[in-house]
Amino acid sequence: MAKIGSEKKPIIARVQTQERWEYVAKKCKENGLHYIIGLEPDKPEDISNLDRALSQPIQLKSNKVGRNDSCPCGSGKKYKKCCAS
Repeated sequence: MAKIGSEKKPIIARVQTQERWEYVAKKCKENGLHYIIGLEPDKPEDISNLDRALSQPIQLKSNKVGRNDSCPCGSGKKYKKCCAS
């Protein structure tokens, strides 16, 4: 499933004023999100997709150490002979 704000699943927002349009566009650009914004003064504002995209936790890659890699403690030994045990 595509992540919200990606090219395949852009953020879709509806705003009532040009100022709000500019604000939403700026937030999307700052966070590298793809977006579609509709300027519709006669309809209620809906920026829930933006809120959802900004509140998603960022997943960082773990720096998993392999058994035969150098130990991250700096001893110069292999991990399996140093801190793994």
